[in-house]
Amino acid sequence: MNSNLSDLLLRWYDRHGRTLPWRVKGGAHPDPYIILVSEIMLQQTTVKTVIPYFERFIKRFPTIRDLAAAPLEEVYLYWQGLGYYTRARSLHATAQTIVDRFGCVFPQNKSDILKLKGIGEYTVASFLALAFNQPETVIDGNVIRIICRLYHLTEPVEKIMPQIREKAAALTSRDHAADYASAIMDLGAVICTPKAPQCLLCPWKGFCLSQGLKELEQLPNRSKTAKKNKSGYVYIIRNRQGEIFIRKRTEKGLLSGLYEFPWDDEKPLFSEYSPQDTGLGVSHIFTHINLSLKIHTLQTEDVFPGGEFVAPENLCRYPFSTLMKKVYQKFLNKKTN
Repeated sequence: MNSNLSDLLLRWYDRHGRTLPWRVKGGAHPDPYIILVSEIMLQQTTVKTVIPYFERFIKRFPTIRDLAAAPLEEVYLYWQGLGYYTRARSLHATAQTIVDRFGCVFPQNKSDILKLKGIGEYTVASFLALAFNQPETVIDGNVIRIICRLYHLTEPVEKIMPQIREKAAALTSRDHAADYASAIMDLGAVICTPKAPQCLLCPWKGFCLSQGLKELEQLPNRSKTAKKNKSGYVYIIRNRQGEIFIRKRTEKGLLSGLYEFPWDDEKPLFSEYSPQDTGLGVSHIFTHINLSLKIHTLQTEDVFPGGEFVAPENLCRYPFSTLMKKVYQKFLNKKTN
């Protein structure tokens, strides 16, 4: 039955598979670099969001050599707004490793690829399947949902992951791994969706043990982790010339290496300068945190450690996170109203 299901899915994909800028049908992609960039961008980010960033990124860095030779700060500029900036750092480091250590020839075995920055078990499987047509089983949220519904696995996902992996591996096409990996992703993205799945259009209808059951949308059975709520303060600091103070974030974490307006999520800063509360605030959702910042302003000629004053028209030359862009846009809107 497994081979029959694989064939059904592949035939459906041939007719209905999505057209994506990093995708080819009929086998492995001829350029592993394209797969590397797309797979790292797609980590925790939707296809719809990634497409314009991917196209702009590849236009600027069309080859692995171009990316490896670029300064990290420029890579950040082309990544800004996409979030999870550790991915940008990892991709840049991986490009340099492939150029320097492997002479621009992509490794094709798991052990070497897993040593590269930013690549874990899911990404290595997807990369090997899509770039080299190796029969690796790709396991992500889409695949987990499909397998749990197909076989009506109702126990918590955390308890049955070995069973899910086993069943997913049994379905994986040995001869058409690249197309199969893309096909099962598309099945989860457009047919076997979390809500209102299109069961009547599914190539596996009639085989799915959960089809027609009222608890279908409750599968897979996942425990939900509550997000933490944090609040803090962010400061727009100007001098007499109207320049704005920014600093480069040096701490480890998602926003490391990006520029920002000074902020803290625990206590007020710059109390000796009597900052003014603008009455404005921004909120931003990270993976596990809901963050709210109150916007304050102050004027000084002092240059604080780790930063510099920049003319407003030059801020676009610096990579900022989406959070900081929200802060500045809210500040500008207040000024113009």
